Amino acid sequence: MDKSRANHSIKCTVQQCANHCQSEQYCSLDCITVGTHEMNPTVDQCTDCKSFQLKK
Repeated sequence: MDKSRANHSIKCTVQQCANHCQSEQYCSLDCITVGTHEMNPTVDQCTDCKSFQLKK
């Protein structure tokens, strides 16, 4: 996977993620999975990027 290739359809500011495009504020993945950690999500803080991988 090319971490330097920005997917301009997925904006991202999480620089600690291994999938973050290092040169721009975008994700380098072709697609992501969004999920929740709540039984009944009501605000954006209840959602999570399930494609997050901690940068090593």
